Amino acid sequence: MDRRGHSRRSASFSSSPARKKQPEIGSSDTGRKAPIPRSLSLSGERTVKRLRLSKALTMPDSTTVLEACRRMAACRVDAALLTDSNALLCGILTDKDIATRVIASELVLQDTPVSKVMTRNPIFVLSDMLAEEALQKMVLGKFRHLPVVENGEVIALLDIAKCLYDAIARLERTVEKGKPIQVTVEGAEKNWGTSISGPGTFIEALRERVFQPSLSTIVQGNSKHLTVSPTESVLATTKKMVEFQMSSAIVTIGNKPLGILTSRDILMRVAAKNLSPDTTAVEKVMTPNPDCRGIDTSILDALHTMQAGKFLHLPLTDKNGNVVSVIDVLHITHAALATFESTSAVGNEAAISTMQKFWDSAMAAGPLEEDDNTRSEGSTKMTSEVTDIGGSSYPSSYLPDMFSFKLEDKKGRMHRFHCEIQSLTYLITSILQRVGDDVDKNHLPQILYEDEDGDKVILASDSDLAEAVDHARLAGWKA
Repeated sequence: MDRRGHSRRSASFSSSPARKKQPEIGSSDTGRKAPIPRSLSLSGERTVKRLRLSKALTMPDSTTVLEACRRMAACRVDAALLTDSNALLCGILTDKDIATRVIASELVLQDTPVSKVMTRNPIFVLSDMLAEEALQKMVLGKFRHLPVVENGEVIALLDIAKCLYDAIARLERTVEKGKPIQVTVEGAEKNWGTSISGPGTFIEALRERVFQPSLSTIVQGNSKHLTVSPTESVLATTKKMVEFQMSSAIVTIGNKPLGILTSRDILMRVAAKNLSPDTTAVEKVMTPNPDCRGIDTSILDALHTMQAGKFLHLPLTDKNGNVVSVIDVLHITHAALATFESTSAVGNEAAISTMQKFWDSAMAAGPLEEDDNTRSEGSTKMTSEVTDIGGSSYPSSYLPDMFSFKLEDKKGRMHRFHCEIQSLTYLITSILQRVGDDVDKNHLPQILYEDEDGDKVILASDSDLAEAVDHARLAGWKA
């Protein structure tokens, strides 16, 4: 904790009572050099940090499913990262897990730990990995979310949908402004049999070959979709979603779309509110009047529609308004990759090379003008703060009580972070996430703070933590 313009002495967290007083963040006595711009690696390559990252919500794997759902709803996220007793990343919990592994299995939310239903040992990417490599890993592995790790600490989530939307928007903006994109396109020229060396023509070629074809090219021969009646129960619907391996169900009357029930709806409107899936009809929790498109809609227009409406599933209808299929953003992304493969003369390697050029072109186009606002609301800032939930529009009863903390590690690096204060376990977990490499997990250090008399007070229980936070608030400290 640090003080801001107050006469009382600052509090601190330390593994040793003899640790020196911590300098203020940004002060001249930190002895740190100006950091290298986060968007570039030491070699100047474009890295994961330049992508549109999402805030990472972390919690212990002992958390109940009900509490996890409520925290996810409060933070308006559909994925959470889980840590074990040693504060190491051990799993990821998504809205799909909630729908298919919890609701469909009729588990009791308040009695089930997330460790029982999470996806264990998720693949992650490093923050200094080349952006193209990370995105390619997501496409080929069919992952929508991947944790981003920096210095052994999970700092954010990579969301393929946000990255795809952002990439397309950057490229389109560049073409509109007539700016050339410096990217090697020799492979694409060879594969597509055309010259695309002029400014912006690589994007135009991508538009024509990959994004301009209609959705009928995607759903042809694969029109699998799930329809249910408005009075169908959520439980019965989720069981059908598991059976047919679907992440959504179209609610219809006479095969005309009335609404859509997605895994996110189930997380936010059923699980987080602890409603009974068996007695809750889908019409009570579905998204009504979903935006639909015809199968002759272009892939690019479909992506624009999904981005503008902030949804991931798009029902498709025929000329008579009957539901014929439903697509999601991953479906479209995979279809785009398949298009690369089908147009590549030398197989999958060339397809991957061209896909990489697409991502690289988007990175070269530079950030969007509204990037800063988007990051402040829906993406993590590249610091050690990974659970910022300010600005949520959900009821305050769902919001955990949070407080800001600051600590200095053995290397003199300062860490500021937000943490729940209901339990000392949350604080210890947050600390270990940041300095875990310097701590013996079997002999955890003492956590202390310094009061106004200069005495070092040990935090050994939940009540000690509550008292320390109350003391800091009364003293007017911001952290």
